[in-house]
Amino acid sequence: MRGALLDLRPLREHPTFRRLWLGTTLSGFGGQFGGFAVVFYVWDRSHNPTLVGLIGLVTAVPLVAVALLGSAFVDHVDRRRLATRATWGLLATSLLMAVTAVTAGPVWLMLILAALHSAMSALSYPALRAFTPVLLPPPRLAAGLALNHLSFQLAMLLGPAAAGLLTAVSGTTACFVVDAVSFGAALVGIAGLPRVTGSPGGAAGVRAVRDGIRFAVSTRPVAGALLADLCATLLAMPVAVFPVVNQEKFGGSPKTLGLFLTAIGVGGALASLFSGLSTRHARPGLLLLACGGVWGLGLSLAGFVATLPAVLGCLALAGAADTWAVVARGTVVQSATPEAYLGRVAALEHVVGVAGPEVGNLRAGLVASATSGSAALVIGGLTCVAGTALLATLIRPLRTAAVPAPAVAARPAP
Repeated sequence: MRGALLDLRPLREHPTFRRLWLGTTLSGFGGQFGGFAVVFYVWDRSHNPTLVGLIGLVTAVPLVAVALLGSAFVDHVDRRRLATRATWGLLATSLLMAVTAVTAGPVWLMLILAALHSAMSALSYPALRAFTPVLLPPPRLAAGLALNHLSFQLAMLLGPAAAGLLTAVSGTTACFVVDAVSFGAALVGIAGLPRVTGSPGGAAGVRAVRDGIRFAVSTRPVAGALLADLCATLLAMPVAVFPVVNQEKFGGSPKTLGLFLTAIGVGGALASLFSGLSTRHARPGLLLLACGGVWGLGLSLAGFVATLPAVLGCLALAGAADTWAVVARGTVVQSATPEAYLGRVAALEHVVGVAGPEVGNLRAGLVASATSGSAALVIGGLTCVAGTALLATLIRPLRTAAVPAPAVAARPAP
């Protein structure tokens, strides 16, 4: 039982990691307020599920472009300085969103600001992600990744419901202000990081981007893990249809809408509590594939059921599967990536991990416009199950991917 529980040793033994984790946890909580406010603002002013889905497109395009551009130099510059400047940019765009909301600005302006916010995150995330294997020794890497995802799940657990209540009382402006203030905590965490750059074999620029992509594509476990994540997000991402399902089944209250994302966070938090079962799994690639199937199954069941407790229960199941899948994916990818490529591979992970869901939300919004919110959930979930099964059949190196215990234990802590 003890071995199944969340491993807290990275927080106890590594103070720099602990400080960064606390800062990103608080800023992630604030980010849930901002993300909820963008979706609700667009929906409240348009009542158009296609426009809600368009949020995915306008955030995915700059994310992909900036992440790929950033991969040209992220392994050649001081990652701490890069993360600091990008976080200041995130703070500024959140304040501009607050101004737009308080002045009842047009939907197109909010979409532009969401795109700018996405561009800033495309620079900050890879730089910060590359610090985890630097701050932690290999025996603590999987546990550190689980704690990082717990941070995300805690934000989802508390943030959307709190954002829904705050929106109902004070409007979306207050949510954007909370988001902006929370980035101060992130800046405190970043300030304690060491000055770190990679040690690549070539110069920064287009060649560095090409080398990073070539490494990810040619390393079968890495490529398979990224494809598995794309399968889950492009085919089954549900957030854009939540307002539609909420309107169809439960009357459209913002309080109920907040519970949808909170349910995913509850499932993720419970899975994080028992993340020892995933971080100690001998085959993280196989675990990733299994969790992808459960994610799709949970979302499709949420489209079938009619009562609020049943919907929330299905979403919690999906959230639990997503948590273990993210930890397993990170373990496969970072264990197979040398330090010289950490920044570039983290940039590609960010493209897959954020652009995939955003484009998936656009797909879901279009399907919901043509059918219904419930049908969009069912179609997306079942397609994800089929796609994951196909990947499991075709990519054997992902099924068999493992972290050799002797090699991991032999490498000393930094």
